[in-house]
Amino acid sequence: MRFHTRKWVKPEDLNPNATLFGGRLLAWIDEEIALYSVVQLENSRVVTKHMSEINFRSSARQGDIVEIGIDVVKFGTSSLTLRCEVRNMRTWETIITIDAITMVSLGDDGKPKPHGKTKVEYVRERLGDR
Repeated sequence: MRFHTRKWVKPEDLNPNATLFGGRLLAWIDEEIALYSVVQLENSRVVTKHMSEINFRSSARQGDIVEIGIDVVKFGTSSLTLRCEVRNMRTWETIITIDAITMVSLGDDGKPKPHGKTKVEYVRERLGDR
C-alpha cells in the first residue's frame, strides 16, 4: 500500500470523546481518493459511486498524525476501484480500512465515460525524458 497523504489531528477534528471524528476522517479519505482518481484517470470529472463496509479499528487523538494509504484493486471501463487504509503514525495502529471504493469517470454530459486506463501510472512515467 502506498501512503499518499498525512493529516495532523487538530482540535476541530475531534468528537466529544476527544478522539478523531469519524466523519472528518471519511471526508479526508473521500477527498484523497478523488484526487488520486483524477490523476490516474486524467479526468477532473470523477465521482464516488460506492464505498464498501467501513471498518473503524482504532482512533487518533489531538496532535497525532494519520496517513492515508491507497491501492488500486481494479480498473473498470469507466470506473476505478480502490482500497484504503488509514494508520496512526504515532502508534502505527490501523485506524480504518475500506476494502472497495468505486470511483467513476464522467463525461461533460455527467454520464459515465470510458477512461481507457488499465494500469497504475506515475507522473514520472507520463513525463518521459523531460
